[in-house]
Amino acid sequence: MPLTVQDVDRFEASRPRLEAIAYRLLGSASEAEDAVQDTFLRWQAADVDRIEVPEAWLTKALTNLCLNQLTSARARRETYVGEWLPEPLLTGDRMLGPADTAEQRDSVSYAVLTLMERLSPNERAVYVLREAFGYPHREIAEILDLTEAAAQQIFHRAKKHIAHGRTRTEIDGAAARRIVEEFLAAATSGRTEPLVRLLTEDAVAIGDGGGKVPARAKAFEGALAVAKFMRGLFKPSKAKRNIAGGSPDVHVTTANGAPAVLAVIDGRVIGVMCLEITPEGIAAFRNQVNPDKLERATRRWAASDHGEPLFRAF
Repeated sequence: MPLTVQDVDRFEASRPRLEAIAYRLLGSASEAEDAVQDTFLRWQAADVDRIEVPEAWLTKALTNLCLNQLTSARARRETYVGEWLPEPLLTGDRMLGPADTAEQRDSVSYAVLTLMERLSPNERAVYVLREAFGYPHREIAEILDLTEAAAQQIFHRAKKHIAHGRTRTEIDGAAARRIVEEFLAAATSGRTEPLVRLLTEDAVAIGDGGGKVPARAKAFEGALAVAKFMRGLFKPSKAKRNIAGGSPDVHVTTANGAPAVLAVIDGRVIGVMCLEITPEGIAAFRNQVNPDKLERATRRWAASDHGEPLFRAF
């Protein structure tokens, strides 16, 4: 039986929430869009008149599709070239979803999305549905075909894994931007010492080039190693201009709710560096330069009022 206009409208009303759930589960905007579209196809094939709670039905269908995707993604990421990082989303992207509470903002942060890669598919699903969307354990159990007690246990285990990997901190937006600008000034100074002072002792720098753009296969670890890397990264050279296709404009913005540095050439985003800032200093740099994961950021950047760049690199 074909869908009525009301049935399609009902699905479209749920689309933003479904996209936000799928993005958190998969760490990829393009894969999230595909999962939501597959959910629509299932909705189209269902006898919707017999579905009592459409929102619950759609959430279950989407979550199961994402769980299947996560299982196959694990195998793909074992053969991924270099480090794997999520696809960054710039401020204003509806796929970021709700950001009313600290838990919701945290669940879509680049740091937590990266840490969620350590979780099993079930742990990730329970964590996202509970932490970001406030689903009761009873509903989560129904979505995942678990007992309520099992859902609670999985959630506590997942939360413990995430907490073990980081300390949740919220830094005032103006203060965060000031720290990013201090970092960029230090990184372009040609000196290592000012950079070291801005970093935590155990700071890390991770890059994802996907085998398409040069990026170190292993993370840089420790303040001195990270500072030397950043000093070299911002040092002008003809080789860098050739790889990038020109001299990128550098902007300070926000990605996944946290401070980020954007490199843009002719309106095309070629790099998004997400910073994890703590009261002790900058704890991590996660640099996405894989062009396949920057297409959505480029579209969002083109549609936004982003002002003048801080400077032109290289």
